[in-house]
Amino acid sequence: MTVAPGRYRHYKGNYYEVIGTARHSETDENMVVYRPLYGEGGLWVRPEGMFLETVLVDGKPVPRFSLCPED
Repeated sequence: MTVAPGRYRHYKGNYYEVIGTARHSETDENMVVYRPLYGEGGLWVRPEGMFLETVLVDGKPVPRFSLCPED
């Protein structure tokens, strides 16, 4: 599954803009390129599998990042 560009909400509450996806030059692993919509807003990358995984919050599984509906 490929992560679509757009605005995402992290399970802790902050918002991020996904720019797109890229492949790691050494491992060929899919990476998500994104920036926080707060603070300095520099570019970050995270393995796609980690971006899409669920985490436990108060014992319940929730997505790490959720795509926000378009305004």
